[in-house]
Amino acid sequence: MENRALGAIRIKQMKNLLLMRHGKSSWELNVNDEERALLQRGINDSKRVGQQLETLELNIDFVFSSPANRALHTAMICLRQIRFPLNKFQVVPELYDFSGNYVLDFVKKLPNDLSTVLLFGHNHAFTHITNSLGHQHIENVPTAGFVQLQLNGESWRSIYKGTTIRTIFPKQLKK
Repeated sequence: MENRALGAIRIKQMKNLLLMRHGKSSWELNVNDEERALLQRGINDSKRVGQQLETLELNIDFVFSSPANRALHTAMICLRQIRFPLNKFQVVPELYDFSGNYVLDFVKKLPNDLSTVLLFGHNHAFTHITNSLGHQHIENVPTAGFVQLQLNGESWRSIYKGTTIRTIFPKQLKK
């Protein structure tokens, strides 16, 4: 009887959405937007933020990245820093989005067995999502900026406004 009572208790589940904008990219080469490379500053900032993420216990279940070169490169730099297994990493076209609509649709379709997901992508999408789902207004998620949101809802489909747990921006890490 005691086990049944415990089984009936519903634990409020939270979903953790981690967003990292790509590092500073170059406009110098005449390439299409998706092929733009990171500047050295973008590489350095991505590494710095990745080193900071390594000190946190984020327990990331899966990582997704935009297919854009600058987002993918940022992802590889950070994932190397945190020693994240690449068999839990996927590139998805929906994250090559600037409005946030495709990103949010993608998030709402995530499998519910994933509790903590890290996305690498673009602005203005990430600033929009941060301000729509977090409690703290952020004027702009900078290049190589990281935001951790803890969202209310028992499933990704049902997520709604939650809490902005932390931000890590490169300017905060420069000495």
